Amino acid sequence: MYHIGFDIGSTTIKAVVLDDENNICYRSYERHKAQARQKALDKIIELRKFTKEPFTFAISGSGAIGLCEQSGLPFVQEVFASAVATKKFFPETDCAIELGGEDAKILFFRGSIEQRMNSTCAGGTGAFIDQMAQLLNMSLEEMNEASLHYHRIYPIASRCGVFAKSDIQPLINQGVDKADLCASIFQAVVGQTITSLAQGRKIEGNLLFLGGPLYFLSGLRKRFQETLKLEDEQINCPDTAIHYVALGTALCADQEFTRESIEGTLEELVNTPVEMSESKPLFETKADYDAFVARHQSHDAKYADLKSYTGKAYLGVDSGSTTTKLALIAENGDILYDSYSSNKGNPLDVVLHDLKTIYDTNPDIRIYGAYSTGYGEELMRTAFHLDGGVVETLAHYTAAKKFNPDVDYILDIGGQDIKCFKIKDGHIDDIVLNEACSSGCGSFIETFANSLGYDAKEFAKLGLKSKHPVDLGTRCTVFMNSGVKQAQKNGATVEDISAGLCRSVVKNALYKVIRARNKDDIGKHIVVQGGTFQNDSVLRSFEQELDLEVIRPSIAHLMGAYGAALYAQKLHRTPSAILNREQLENFSHTARSVACQGCSNHCSLTINTFNDGTRLIAGNKCDKMIVTKSRHEDLPDMYKIKTQMFEDIKKKYHHEKKIGMPLVLNNYDLLPFWSRFFDSLGYEIIWSKPSTQETYQRGQQTIPSDTACFPAKLVHGHIQELIDQKVDYIFYPCMTYNVDEKQSQNHYNCPVVAYYPQVIENNMDMEETKFVSPFLSFDDEKTFVKAFCLHFEKAGIKFRKHDVQIALHAGANDYKLFHEQLRLKHQDAVLYAREHNLPMAVLCGRPYHLDPLVNHQIHQLLTQLGFVVLSEESVPRQQPHTTNVLNQWTYHARLYQAAHYVCENDDMHLIQLVSFGCGIDAVTTDEVKEILKASGKFYTQIKIDEVDNLGAVRIRLRSLKGAIEQQKEEEQHVH
Repeated sequence: MYHIGFDIGSTTIKAVVLDDENNICYRSYERHKAQARQKALDKIIELRKFTKEPFTFAISGSGAIGLCEQSGLPFVQEVFASAVATKKFFPETDCAIELGGEDAKILFFRGSIEQRMNSTCAGGTGAFIDQMAQLLNMSLEEMNEASLHYHRIYPIASRCGVFAKSDIQPLINQGVDKADLCASIFQAVVGQTITSLAQGRKIEGNLLFLGGPLYFLSGLRKRFQETLKLEDEQINCPDTAIHYVALGTALCADQEFTRESIEGTLEELVNTPVEMSESKPLFETKADYDAFVARHQSHDAKYADLKSYTGKAYLGVDSGSTTTKLALIAENGDILYDSYSSNKGNPLDVVLHDLKTIYDTNPDIRIYGAYSTGYGEELMRTAFHLDGGVVETLAHYTAAKKFNPDVDYILDIGGQDIKCFKIKDGHIDDIVLNEACSSGCGSFIETFANSLGYDAKEFAKLGLKSKHPVDLGTRCTVFMNSGVKQAQKNGATVEDISAGLCRSVVKNALYKVIRARNKDDIGKHIVVQGGTFQNDSVLRSFEQELDLEVIRPSIAHLMGAYGAALYAQKLHRTPSAILNREQLENFSHTARSVACQGCSNHCSLTINTFNDGTRLIAGNKCDKMIVTKSRHEDLPDMYKIKTQMFEDIKKKYHHEKKIGMPLVLNNYDLLPFWSRFFDSLGYEIIWSKPSTQETYQRGQQTIPSDTACFPAKLVHGHIQELIDQKVDYIFYPCMTYNVDEKQSQNHYNCPVVAYYPQVIENNMDMEETKFVSPFLSFDDEKTFVKAFCLHFEKAGIKFRKHDVQIALHAGANDYKLFHEQLRLKHQDAVLYAREHNLPMAVLCGRPYHLDPLVNHQIHQLLTQLGFVVLSEESVPRQQPHTTNVLNQWTYHARLYQAAHYVCENDDMHLIQLVSFGCGIDAVTTDEVKEILKASGKFYTQIKIDEVDNLGAVRIRLRSLKGAIEQQKEEEQHVH
């Protein structure tokens, strides 16, 4: 009796035939190119040579569920199949990692059998590696070979293929060695597997590597081995790794079939079309389309002849992530010259060519102002000696107002970025940028167009003719590949697929990025822009989805550059300092990449040098490496001041006996208390060091939840650091309540902060270190002393209750003095700001936002922009205000007080830091926004997590600064 097992995945079909003794008689691994049913039938016919009937047969895999439901053929769940094969052939396995085309799975066998699998994102899978290989223009074999000879690993986001692309593109532009890039991509896959899949369950013991990517890519296996610190003998990647689920399925197959019955069933399936949901066409008739075109042509920009123009001209350059745009305008706003080009790795060459063209067309052109915007704003300004730069939000708003003075919502969809600006009372009121998913962007359509052999423009036009657009839903870019292939197989035309993808882009942008609940969330006077909206199919899908008519200027793709030119016209009155024709002829530029050694951030810097000796250093978070000292560098900064105060406390106490404490969460508030408390008891606290990327990686294997906030995830690394230092005791108490500051109805800690020591105790191996974690409350002195003494006695240290009581009072006294000092320093900073006429930013979060890895040095970014930085905990205590929400958390009460304080001071502005995954901030953000809006103040929110790309943050902060300056100008104008 032969046993046949098929595994039909998203991209491949695997088959295994076993004899009665479970010897493998046949195995195969082939791509099915979305023809899974036909391929299964061909495979069964091929197996006539290798089997006798009757035989047992079963199917597994993500691509087989629908097939089995329709045909009644036996289906085996793939995890079960893997588990059966492992117990049969590799019983010593503790953990199996299987990476497929779009699926990633981890199976734990030690203790209880448990399986973890990816759901909404296909970041760390084979399809992700395929996309990266395409980007590097290398085959998988070349990529694998190169990765084995790397020298340095660069941080690359693996949670989204398109974001990884934006991490890799600048590295390619800087000329980073491809070997380093390949190893970094594999490392990103390892990181995704450990954090998103394993979720705190330790990957250890004997490992089994399964699936195509791990079988074919030894470089990927090497990254896993080095990261998990595994010996060679702990790793097994069997020659059945790519057929493994099929092998397990063959073992599970127990239903007998004849050839005739199987072939007949599969043949019937091949001829039965799979139903795909369809939607109404973009245009019912040609007349509908003509009316649509006529309406949008009414928003055409006016052009003038560059060659014969004699007046003043103004230039705008928009240097984006994938394209560079340029607009030269006349005094009346007419466009004299425009261009839209792909960067092709060097945006400077693009602008150099355009400027030469302008001078050659009109050698007498008088440029009276030249401004840049976008990601490459600083690079363009420095390279071509432009007169200034403008943050892209203001550039886009300035351009949009030209087409609709009443605009209240701007949606800009670019190659990899989605930007939405809400306008209220003539100011940018709210900014939303895509931060975690890019499935609503232009490169999403471009990737599909290229894979089907079309260019993006041609592909987009086809959607207009579609009669039955395919409904592909809102899904991850990588997952959609199989949906598109399935639609093709079902007879959907390229037109239907194009229209379906355009619909998906719009839905993703609306419901995943903007997270709109209804139409009113968007606005009434909408201007859309960005290269993606040049596509009529996307524009029509957007209007249909919202049931609204919107304005798309004819220069939708050039709005940033056009806005920058209008800005130059508004602000510049003298001839521009821009390079002339002769200087352009001699222009040259070199870039080299270095790792900054100025501090523990080790920023990856790009040093740009130009032929006239000008230099620009990019990639830095602070000014340490920059010789031309910023005039804002030494502005008062409460984050810096408090950090220094902490360092002074740490140096203050010295004792022979030591106790370790992690500098995390509420300890960023209580450090002065605990330091003095233990000093009084004759102990010195060994505090863990401020977080670095290495701290995070050190503890990431024990993080049990992918959705916990980043500050909580960091605790694991701090505890591991103390364990590695071989401290005898780690003290980390659970604290339901905080110090009662009499500012709120109650004084709770957030549940994560209060009880995270429990998570640590249950998920981390303390080895020789004793972990002391009592439940303590400052509200009840007697219980505090009793619990403290009891827990330390269990750990082997005996304290006298009277001594603990004295220590408690000493600690409380120092804590109070520390906060009084903070408030005095706050007053000094306010005084300085007012003496020098500088704006103040109250950077509000929780005390642990002081951690440099958590705040990403946003406070330094603010001082560079000319703000004096204050913090919510340094704000003077006021009479409690009433709130619209239940005010029962100490840190939130400080936040609300800070918001009221900002409202009372015209020269102060509030910026709220929010951690991804913080559920409670859904409440605080609304309340803070309400408090500020009641006094006509801007509300700026910055969401932060482990991703270190500060591009979006910079845009938000500069937009705030621009809006403040604009408000000032208007007030002066009124007076």
